[in-house]
Amino acid sequence: MKKKDSNDKEKVNALKLPGLGFFMAFKYIYLIFIDIFLLAFKGIKFILIDGWKLLFSKNKKIVPTKTKISKEEKQRIKQEKYDNSWSGKRQNAKLEKMRLKLLEELQNDKSERSKTPKVYWYRAKNKNGKIETGTINGYSKIDVNTFLLQEAYTVYEIRNDKYIEFFYGDTSLFAVKMSNKDLLFWLTQLSTYIKSGISLTESIKILNNQMRNKKHYRKAFQSIIYELTMGEAFSKALEKQGTMFPALLINMIRAAEATGELEATLTDMSNYYEEVEKTRKQMISAITYPTIIMVFATAVITFILMYVIPQFVKIYEESNAQINGLTIFIINLSNFLKTNILTIGLVLLVLIVVFILCFRKIKAFRRNIQYALMHFPVISKIIIYKEMTIFTKTFSSLLSNNVFITDSMDILSKITNNEIYREIMEETVNNIVKGDKISTSFKDHWAIPDVAYYMLVTGESTGQLAEMMKKVSDYYAEMHKSIVNNLKSFIEPILISSLALVVGIIILAVIVPMFGLMSQLEA
Repeated sequence: MKKKDSNDKEKVNALKLPGLGFFMAFKYIYLIFIDIFLLAFKGIKFILIDGWKLLFSKNKKIVPTKTKISKEEKQRIKQEKYDNSWSGKRQNAKLEKMRLKLLEELQNDKSERSKTPKVYWYRAKNKNGKIETGTINGYSKIDVNTFLLQEAYTVYEIRNDKYIEFFYGDTSLFAVKMSNKDLLFWLTQLSTYIKSGISLTESIKILNNQMRNKKHYRKAFQSIIYELTMGEAFSKALEKQGTMFPALLINMIRAAEATGELEATLTDMSNYYEEVEKTRKQMISAITYPTIIMVFATAVITFILMYVIPQFVKIYEESNAQINGLTIFIINLSNFLKTNILTIGLVLLVLIVVFILCFRKIKAFRRNIQYALMHFPVISKIIIYKEMTIFTKTFSSLLSNNVFITDSMDILSKITNNEIYREIMEETVNNIVKGDKISTSFKDHWAIPDVAYYMLVTGESTGQLAEMMKKVSDYYAEMHKSIVNNLKSFIEPILISSLALVVGIIILAVIVPMFGLMSQLEA
């Protein structure tokens, strides 16, 4: 202890030495000057270099003064305010009564599950607190309620009656069919999600959220999720959506489920519908410009006949000018249009509607129109090349996915609206049943080009029918593209020349009496 105390005293005495205290003071002053110098250098550097860079920089980062609130958060806050208000509490009390009533109905419901899905209308609150109404296909109220609860809904009401079936059923006027553009996006995304290891049900849920702005698809997506949750096959779930998905896609997925190649099939179908969409856009591109010219020409000619010609008629009447036969015809046509323009418009509208309905509903009428168009110059090649492209491409895809020949022909007859080719498919199925070759129905048929027939025969003999059909599809796709572009280039000058001719005849009919009037004045 005494030794330790003596050491402490020596340290204290050392601190009291005048030389050591001066050294420590000098050290602290030196460090302070160094710090001041460094801070001054940083300040000067900021003023001369960094400050100017920040001032004239394009990528300035401005720190927000307020925290950005998402739409969901805004909706949640708004909903909370409403729930705490008097009207909100009243509505919540009403909804709570409905929920208790629904639970009582479900407990006392002893009806059996239907064998086919029915359309159920529901009212529920989603996880964001928003009240939603919608329809979903299900086998019973209990199944629908269970599914909605699994999706984090608070369910208040579930109903099914004949009016709901009429307005929202698959056979109703409101039945929805997915467009090629949306179907292409849906298949591409679904294939990507499944390849990433996401389950099929979760992939459909993600797509449902991605396409939430497409409200007319929501019922079908929810029904598919419901069917998959209940253990139904994917192809069956799609089939139960009525006309929503094409028969080709459903049957290809059914074959893929049997072989375990769903990912590859979805990719193939995505590529298929991409080609179909390209073909459709080519046709629209070829028709758009001529249609605009025709509408413009009709509008110009109608305006001249209804508003310009009557002004010249007044001049002819006041001056007693001699009028020739062409001018009289144009004047009578002008008077007829002025008097009956509304009647003509209504008659044309009715004729167009009747034609469309007959074409869609009456098979014989549709066949005769298609037969006539397929014997019309140029148009016949466009129709035949398009049908052959779709037929061979689809046939190749079906064979590549191990779909039976008879099933393939049945699918091919469903994907085309051309009655001529449907008859060929039906005849092919009958020949296969008899034991004949597929090519028998295509031999010497006026709607089947020779190239397609001989390639089909070669594919049958070599056992490479799918590969041959793919080559035929590529060939006729190029032929179709070429003839559509040529038709576009051919129609445009004809329409412009026709417009110039008609307008020229009208101007000639107007000017000729004016020359006679001038000769009378000179005499």
